[in-house]
Amino acid sequence: MKKSLRLKALLTLLVGLFLSIGAFAQQIAVKGHVKDTTGEPVIGANVLVKGTTNGTITDFDGNFMLNVPKDAILSVSFVGYKSAEVKAASTVMVTLEDDSQVLDAVVVIGYGSVKKNDMTGSVTAIKPDKLNKGLITNAQDMMTGKIAGVSVISKGGAPGEGATIRIRGGSSLTAENDPLIVIDGLAMDNKGVKGLANPLSMVNPNDIESFTVLKDASATAIYGSRASNGVIIITTKKGQAGARPTISYDGNVSVSTVKSTVDVMDGDQFRSFIKDIWGEDSEAYSKLGNANTDWQKEIFRAAVSTDHNLTISGGLKNMPYRVSFGYTNQNGIVKTSKFERYTASVSLAPSFFEDHLKVNANLKGMIAKNRYADGNAVGSAVSFDPTQSVRSDDPYHQYYFDGYFQWNTDASSLNDDTWKRTFNGNAPGNPVALLEEKDDRAISKSLIGNLELDYKFHFLPDLHAHVNGGMDLSTGKQYTDVSPYSSTNNYYGSYGWEQKDKYNLSLNAYLQYSKDFTDKHRFDVMAGYEWQHFHDTSDQEYWGLYPLSNNVVENRGQRYNNTSSGSATESYLVSFFGRVNYTLLDRYLFTATVRQDGSSRFHKNNRWGLFPSFALGWKLKEEAFLKDVDVLSDLKLRLGYGITGQQNINSGDYPYLAVYETNKDGAYYPILGEGITYRPNAYNPDLKWEKTTTYNVGLDFGFLNNRINGAVDYYYRKTTDLLNSVFVSAGTNFKNKVLSNVGSLENSGIEFSINSKPVVTTDWTWDLGFNITYNKNEITKLTTGDSKNYYVAAGDNIGGGRDMKAMAHAVGHPASSFYVYQQVYDENGKPIENEFVDRNGDGTINGDDRYFYKKPTADVLMGLTSRLSYKSWDFSFSLRASLNNYVYNSVEAGGSDCNPTSVYSFGALNNRPLMGVANNIQNLKDNTLLSDYFVQNASFMKCDNITLGYSFKKMFGAPIGGRVYAAVQNVFTITKYKGLDPEVEKGLDNNIYPRPLTTLIGLSLNF
Repeated sequence: MKKSLRLKALLTLLVGLFLSIGAFAQQIAVKGHVKDTTGEPVIGANVLVKGTTNGTITDFDGNFMLNVPKDAILSVSFVGYKSAEVKAASTVMVTLEDDSQVLDAVVVIGYGSVKKNDMTGSVTAIKPDKLNKGLITNAQDMMTGKIAGVSVISKGGAPGEGATIRIRGGSSLTAENDPLIVIDGLAMDNKGVKGLANPLSMVNPNDIESFTVLKDASATAIYGSRASNGVIIITTKKGQAGARPTISYDGNVSVSTVKSTVDVMDGDQFRSFIKDIWGEDSEAYSKLGNANTDWQKEIFRAAVSTDHNLTISGGLKNMPYRVSFGYTNQNGIVKTSKFERYTASVSLAPSFFEDHLKVNANLKGMIAKNRYADGNAVGSAVSFDPTQSVRSDDPYHQYYFDGYFQWNTDASSLNDDTWKRTFNGNAPGNPVALLEEKDDRAISKSLIGNLELDYKFHFLPDLHAHVNGGMDLSTGKQYTDVSPYSSTNNYYGSYGWEQKDKYNLSLNAYLQYSKDFTDKHRFDVMAGYEWQHFHDTSDQEYWGLYPLSNNVVENRGQRYNNTSSGSATESYLVSFFGRVNYTLLDRYLFTATVRQDGSSRFHKNNRWGLFPSFALGWKLKEEAFLKDVDVLSDLKLRLGYGITGQQNINSGDYPYLAVYETNKDGAYYPILGEGITYRPNAYNPDLKWEKTTTYNVGLDFGFLNNRINGAVDYYYRKTTDLLNSVFVSAGTNFKNKVLSNVGSLENSGIEFSINSKPVVTTDWTWDLGFNITYNKNEITKLTTGDSKNYYVAAGDNIGGGRDMKAMAHAVGHPASSFYVYQQVYDENGKPIENEFVDRNGDGTINGDDRYFYKKPTADVLMGLTSRLSYKSWDFSFSLRASLNNYVYNSVEAGGSDCNPTSVYSFGALNNRPLMGVANNIQNLKDNTLLSDYFVQNASFMKCDNITLGYSFKKMFGAPIGGRVYAAVQNVFTITKYKGLDPEVEKGLDNNIYPRPLTTLIGLSLNF
């Protein structure tokens, strides 16, 4: 029996050995070469045994070696080429054909599209990075740090907050500096309504297919008067003809927390501070409480938010469709703040008559609800006395302040029949009460849609007729109710609402003729007409309420001082436009566009503006002297020139007309009666277009089969007929300052962007992108005169109740430069109180000694994105840097006043930030506040997000693919700036809603 078992084991072993030898004998060594259709080697192509993970990549000569089974099928692939399959042999030659979907990638450029390889203007097209998007509430966040020449600065961390977007710097001082936003062919109105941050808020980020940014005038001039600040074209996702129905879900849950707070004195430190400067026997010391309240902690919270998106897409034979629904519930880190949004979109793209008639119908609806936190609470939390409790048991505070501790000037006896509340109006309000006793909420509704028809003539298929009609209907109503217990009101409280309704209707139609004449000539000619109508109405009503304790019984609970007003305005824009694209020998490209705009915002004598542009492109790589340079895969030179205009002048729709408006500032003319008084506005019938002329030189490049590609551009922009308010002689107008065309402004800069795939293997892929922008801004003319000392105050007031500005416009300096005094320092580098440099040498320090010092905008912007994939795992991050941008630190400036009578004034105590205590200024003057010491370098590097994800093809055995991921947003900031956040929208750090640190987990599913 044992011998039989041993014999069977031996036979099994021998059979296995022979089978192994047979299998080994079936393995062959494959030597292969991969090239493209031009015969050039393809470097880094993936070579994989089909159905296995066994593979390799080609070397710099396009060669590879691989041991494979004899009958194996090799799958060869590379970015930009169609995949190929070949049967294994000892020697194989593989030719990869160009993927027309990549090389012929169509880029939307306005009123049509162009092949990416044939573009002549400075245009950047990106697709949202689904694998590294973090928490995206507004579409603007998807562009932050991703595009050279584009600056996106969020206005703060409030939920649903908007952003300031600048393309190649601002082109105007008083007119609009925001880019034109075009959504599915519909040019949006940048005017918002209550509850909407900007037009990008109307689009669910999950619906966006691509962004196209037009930066130079050769690309933007087709939009004429609206394009001086660049154009952002958003294309939303569509269904695919003949595709089976698919359902996808994207959702996430996030937690946001405050990242850092202002360092202030705690209760014990503040008690010691008051003791040192006032003494224990002082009235100030007696006002101290026994608590140790961290007021910033009291107003901040950990905020849980959710975002859900459901999409159904597919296509019948001639009817692609896509339907999506979205819900966002974003809670803010400041208590009471919240943003809620519902979105829905429908896209249909049927075709008729054997694809001769193509229809594209888009409809998007949105309802947004906002609850705003009182912005003053952030500043009050810094300055409120930390020795006081949030609530007080004192009967006076219980009765008059709803139990919140507030500073008051007279603790009168309680009397239900005499409403005597004596809040100290010179003291900060209780931060928690500011939040809880103000209900500031808005609801906005938007419906945007368009219908595009493209007809290819049967008798002349090269000729297309295109018609696009669109609408943007929006309404927003904001309710603001302030309790009579609030420190910001007295006796009656405040109640009311403001509403704004607007519509924007547009229609454009154009004919386009495209034809290839032999292999040498290609023409694309387009001419069209556009009409656009903007209409806005505004209404508001406010009132107070007589308290129930009022002596006059019939007034109790009734409205007090009810006021209401309303207005309506409209404007029209009519345009004629055309474009010619000509290609010679597939190497030499020429583009010319022209647009004539007529705007109702100007007098008939200045109503029409003509905006031409020209561009040349030269595909150097196609020339004989570069065609055989293997390492170079693309090289194209671009030259562009063009003029764009500006009609969004931020002075209403009738700046050239004599318009009367309701009484302001006590100046009135008693006309029209009925208790309403009016005053005339200043006007200027000679107003005309601001015009911006742009020159652009660009170079597109690609290496190693475009595994490395990018572009470099130099631009120069000059805005003339710059709008600015200038003084006029008394009696010549209804104000002493009138908006006029008197200035000029220049922007120049360099942009560089590069994208690469450093690693492409069977399991590993690494995508890396980097961009850098340098921009210089200078005002070259500001008035009709030539005074060297002339300037115009700019920006917002510095805060602290002072009507002072730290910025100004002047010739020879960047727009909104800081205009301050030059601080004198001691031997230890500490600022000497009220000591400034006498710059004009007259022995007196006054306004003539102020000088221009730095600016809020950065000289250099950089962005870096990285995504590393290993099999089903992905890891990505985004970095962003801003260099040489400066911020006026209003928190430190106001907090440096440590004079005893300022710390304790009008019967109230005020805390101070530690950076202000270190300065210990005892005699704070106006020129002290305007010291250049408070203008601080706010250069920074930020990590916007880090994401780790895992993709799967099956879920619990079911054929449900998807991805699960975790992300952290606003991860870290490297900066020397002393304030909370160096990224300040307008260069004035004062009461800013902090940007939170957000962690989230998300799930994507495809059914």
